[in-house]
Amino acid sequence: MSRQYHNPVKIYFGIGELQNLKAILNGRKAYLVIFPEARNLGLLEKIQKILGDLLIGIEENVFPNPDVSNLKEGYHKFWANYSDANVILAVGGGSVIDTAKSLMVGTKNKCFDDLVNLLSKGSSFEPYEVRPLIAIPTTAGTGSEVTPWATIWDKENSKKYSLHLHETWPEAAIIDPQLMLSLPGGVTLQSGLDALSHALEAIWNRNANPISDTFGVSAARDVIKVLPKLMLDLSNVHLRTDMALAALKAGMAFSNTKTALAHSISYDMTLNHGLPHGIACSFTLPMVLSKAIGHSSDRDLVLSQIFDCSIQKAPEKLLNFLHELGVKTEFHDYGVSALEANLMINKALEGVRGKNFIGAI
Repeated sequence: MSRQYHNPVKIYFGIGELQNLKAILNGRKAYLVIFPEARNLGLLEKIQKILGDLLIGIEENVFPNPDVSNLKEGYHKFWANYSDANVILAVGGGSVIDTAKSLMVGTKNKCFDDLVNLLSKGSSFEPYEVRPLIAIPTTAGTGSEVTPWATIWDKENSKKYSLHLHETWPEAAIIDPQLMLSLPGGVTLQSGLDALSHALEAIWNRNANPISDTFGVSAARDVIKVLPKLMLDLSNVHLRTDMALAALKAGMAFSNTKTALAHSISYDMTLNHGLPHGIACSFTLPMVLSKAIGHSSDRDLVLSQIFDCSIQKAPEKLLNFLHELGVKTEFHDYGVSALEANLMINKALEGVRGKNFIGAI
């Protein structure tokens, strides 16, 4: 097992931490990527007041699960009109941060098709130009604020690209639980389960190490404890803070391991069945846990620390946890036949993320 751990992101965590944004920029000009609803919530105006003339451009046209079809225009807009921005700010959930990461990487011709071309090769490349990113999540779950990865979808061609370069680590992450108070229940649940998946996927993972295990176990235990309480009290800033910290720890865990089988399955469920990512990557967790048990006594021991029971009873405990939150856990619940489910699992095991799973051949 590796004993190495690396995460270069500077983290600012706590209630009201957004107010320090101008000081963190330290005179640099910023381009803001933010979700469309932020204007009606008053969040956009709040950021504008904090930054003043340091804010030189705004991108509000952000879509869930960013697709090549809707990223192209924003990419060209940024590199044609705002290339003098010193920093990109991403304020929102995973889709916003993924969108911002796609803008970070400038090709020689400032052409989005060139970027997609490079991503399609599946190998690392050296960007022609890069803008640093400060990520400010408004959900507790994405983990993208402390990882270098971004997912770019191509639904028309049923493809998913992973942007992952040394340069796409955020420079900093500002985690302010106050920004999460406006989240509706559905998004709170989905993002919380995404965090749980990140934590577990970092443990049943070939790339796990003692440091990622420490983050993963703590994050998973916290999600299991806090999320049900938060769903009953969405305006509780203390529970929001606990959940934000759990999600951050989960992000720190999988920032070094990457994800595994549950996420590999989720891509088909999102792409072909329209399932929101947080549900798509979590409804299979009990099944994947059952598959993980017995492959490594070391992994069994780490996983058992989460559930306070024998590892054999852990899948049932996890299943009950999801059911109590109203999450359905069978493929047929989402219109997927047994045959299609088996094909999907086998395909996922052969995928890049699926091969990280300790039960993969």
